[in-house]
Amino acid sequence: MERNAVFTPGSRRPITERIASWSVKHRKSVLLGWFLMVAGAILVSNLIGGKTLNSYDPGEAGRAERVLAQPGVVQRPTETVLIQAKASERTFAHDRELRQAVRQVVSALAQVPRAALEVRSPLGSASGGGLISSDGRSALVIFTVAGKPGNADKTVAGAERAVAAVQAKHPDLLVGESGPASVERASNNLSGKLVGRAGLTSLLVTIVLLLIVFGALIAAGIPLLLAGTSVVTAVSLLAIPSHWLPFTGPESAIFLLIGMAVGADYSLFYLRREREERALGRSHAQALRIAAATSGRAVAVSGITVMISLAGLFIVGVDVFTGLAIGTTLVVGVAVLGSLTALPASLSLLGGWVDRAKIPFLGRRRTTASRSRIWTGLVRLVVARPVLTGGAAALALAALSIPVLGMRLSSPFVDLPANSGVAKSLVAAQRAFPGGPAPAEIVVTGADLTGSAVQEAVVSLRRLAAPTPGLGEPVTTALLGHGKVLVVSVPLAGSGSDAKSNAALATLRDRTLPASLGKVRGIDYAVAGLAAGNHDFTARFDSRAPLVFLFVLGLAFLLLMITFSSITIPLMSIALNLLSVGAGYGVMTLIFQDGHLHNLLGFTPYGGIVPYLPLFMFAILFGLSMDYHVFILSRIRELRSAGATTTEAIVNGIASSAGVVTSAAVIMVAVFSIFGALPFIELKMFGTGMATAILIDATVVRGVLMPAAMTLLGERNWYLPRWLSFLNRQPAKADSSEAIEAVELQPLEMADAS
Repeated sequence: MERNAVFTPGSRRPITERIASWSVKHRKSVLLGWFLMVAGAILVSNLIGGKTLNSYDPGEAGRAERVLAQPGVVQRPTETVLIQAKASERTFAHDRELRQAVRQVVSALAQVPRAALEVRSPLGSASGGGLISSDGRSALVIFTVAGKPGNADKTVAGAERAVAAVQAKHPDLLVGESGPASVERASNNLSGKLVGRAGLTSLLVTIVLLLIVFGALIAAGIPLLLAGTSVVTAVSLLAIPSHWLPFTGPESAIFLLIGMAVGADYSLFYLRREREERALGRSHAQALRIAAATSGRAVAVSGITVMISLAGLFIVGVDVFTGLAIGTTLVVGVAVLGSLTALPASLSLLGGWVDRAKIPFLGRRRTTASRSRIWTGLVRLVVARPVLTGGAAALALAALSIPVLGMRLSSPFVDLPANSGVAKSLVAAQRAFPGGPAPAEIVVTGADLTGSAVQEAVVSLRRLAAPTPGLGEPVTTALLGHGKVLVVSVPLAGSGSDAKSNAALATLRDRTLPASLGKVRGIDYAVAGLAAGNHDFTARFDSRAPLVFLFVLGLAFLLLMITFSSITIPLMSIALNLLSVGAGYGVMTLIFQDGHLHNLLGFTPYGGIVPYLPLFMFAILFGLSMDYHVFILSRIRELRSAGATTTEAIVNGIASSAGVVTSAAVIMVAVFSIFGALPFIELKMFGTGMATAILIDATVVRGVLMPAAMTLLGERNWYLPRWLSFLNRQPAKADSSEAIEAVELQPLEMADAS
């Protein structure tokens, strides 16, 4: 048992050290409470269950979507079956097999019990009713999925089998089904398998990397156990907000892998510092205290920064951002809580056993405290020529950021693998019938929707749409909710996310609708659909994003100013973080929007970036980059407080922390890279963008730009105006020259310290 410390006047112990002190003193109760919290979260999740709620777009599109989601308004999904000649010279006017395939599809759908309603055939009229393409090679059979709309993804399975049977009879034709129900079915089947596989892969990758980092089974198991229990707790607790916020399958995968990456990183910082201090001769108690006061403080600041950044997403006022913010904040918050309480309690309980079960050839080397020769040499080169090295790195990252200026926000037409049968059919149908499979939906509400005034306005709408560039045929109507809601579908040109679609949407909203439905009194209408949702989301993003950036950067500045008692350090940190985030955005734009490396990564570019990703990634990356930033700066500040010059503190601080930062970055990059291997372009974008930005941040920014900037600033790094001098209270020194405050850190009786 250590003696009570005698602290120097004016010094104060960091709150993370005090939390660790309490946790170690009550270590058995803390660990019992932690596992009871995990079990309680699982129990709550099972008792109340999670809900799957709709996610609505902002603006006019969201208003229309909410009308369609009202109780009693049942909009059954509409599926399309494309029959298309593979040879360009074959047309419906002259090819008997094409017409035969259409009849077989209609007959097959009719024979499937309780599967299809209101089957429309292109052979019902001379013109095909708009269901035969302009070149005559393609035709659509349209039907409504029977049964409850909520079970459409299951009901549609029978229709899919019937269509597949027709396709088997006609190998020279493309006979494929697509639509919201079949897309949802394919997505659910694929995501269920792949998300589970991604979680298992991330677990295995993390295990291997932690074994390499620590060289001992028990030491590697501690971060894994903390990360795993943190993820289970947070994901289970998401059942509570899922009753009023939407959480989708891809978002759950994001929470899972972020939780694994953050939990492992936080534990790694803490445990590596504790082991390094013991390797330098500290006792278990002293090493744990120093780790709590330094790495624990870095974990707390990083976690708070992540949560502050995520809080900025509430400003956007869009369901998807609110759900992402709450889910990720919960995952990160639980990981921080575990790192500050359960982790020191576990290390205290294990004592010397934490280094047992060493891996041959790794164990001895991994338990010693050593500096990286490579990083030491690099940083010495940087501080010797800060303008040249820092300027070159800054120019390189600025060049990588240039593509961001041309970033376009839009959702993919379908987020399924390109070789998926549903995706092939949907894309082929979109090319043959632009706007047909995903038309604009005009949702009309008001009195007497079946009256002559409304009917005449719909006829006028059809007449105006026919010759208007960008608007197509057929214009169809559906009466829902016992006559309370009228839905008018109008095909739009383009893919739903390009300039053609936006121009067509503007024409519909600003000219065609005011000249038709807009003249009817007593009704209200709003336009929804893929193009409308993309447009309205982008408009909200453009108006609110500056506020989010100001909120995040402002609070991060205040937090870092308080942490480091400097106004220069926060300004430098924010500038460097923006450079790394911008470079990550630029690489993501080059790859996914412009299509570079699409063959290597296995995706089909659609000319845009998923709308919610840039802002969400900014919030996550800005916070996560503080992991390394705060950790390294804390080391530099420790050395300078001990009497080293700023240059010496920079070189030795980065060299001594490079090992743990590199290890943490490798784990996080590896975990996020798993997303890049998934077939969903949304997750592929997120994983590739995150992995790239973190890699840049942990190497170029922390190894070159930070030491270059700090060398040029010199003593100005620690500048604090006199009127803020109350912030400049030095923490108690966690140094071997002083005793560490008493806490009983006796290991388990069988765990005699080796």
